[in-house]
Amino acid sequence: MATLRTIRRRIGSIRNTQQITKAMKMVAAAKLKGAQDSLLSARPYSSKIQEVVENLVARTDLSPHPLLEKREIKRVVLIVVSSDRGLCGAFNANIFREAMSFLKEKEFEKSLMLIGKKAQEFFKRRDFKIKKEYKDLFTDFSYIKASEISQDIMEDYVTRDIDGVYIIYNYFKSVLFQKTIVNTLLPFECKNKQEGAADIDYIYEPSELEILKDLLPRYIKTQIFRVLLESIASEHSARMTAMDAATENAAELTESLTLTYNKARQAAITKEIIEVVSGADAMKG
Repeated sequence: MATLRTIRRRIGSIRNTQQITKAMKMVAAAKLKGAQDSLLSARPYSSKIQEVVENLVARTDLSPHPLLEKREIKRVVLIVVSSDRGLCGAFNANIFREAMSFLKEKEFEKSLMLIGKKAQEFFKRRDFKIKKEYKDLFTDFSYIKASEISQDIMEDYVTRDIDGVYIIYNYFKSVLFQKTIVNTLLPFECKNKQEGAADIDYIYEPSELEILKDLLPRYIKTQIFRVLLESIASEHSARMTAMDAATENAAELTESLTLTYNKARQAAITKEIIEVVSGADAMKG
């Protein structure tokens, strides 16, 4: 059995850890509120611009615009969105499992764009082509940083360096639940196309193509921005949940060790009493 001093040390160490996990939970909860507000503000705009682009694409000759050009998909890039820090439960593990499944199943020439330090650490130890890494992106995150990523993607697509762009991220559904999603960014797909939309005629000023030239890059930037906001909110949510579970586990372990300590202390006291009584009896004899 462990000595009383060893048990006391373990209890003290676990209590210190419990204070840290409790503080981390509170910090994650505070950050989650801001991230959730930003995400809920971005979602309606992202949804509406997608709807506008889809309706416009349904009525327009797609061939003139390079982002709408239909081509055989041979080379694709997979954007993997992870976190910069750990201690967020299965947040990163779910992303990596989905990414590995995608890389094994798809019969294309594949390369990676990595967002987040954890993704960079994970894939650098594996034999995959890394096209680009984005470091410290979530430090003071803004729409400008999302625009830089979008610009890189569009340039590669227009110059035919790649034929498709996929992105893997954690979608924020609630504080307790995040879902890992694989989305296609390019080539553009009409996901919510309504029947008969192309039959409605509009007067455009300027032309449909000029409007598309402005809307499509903005659409890509908005989708990247929203996806990164989804990931940030999901990360804080996962970390808050993980730290809450760690705090509860620490409390249970402290209670168990305290019980063990009291039993050991009681056994030691009982042993000392027996020794004293036995000694007294021996002296009387």
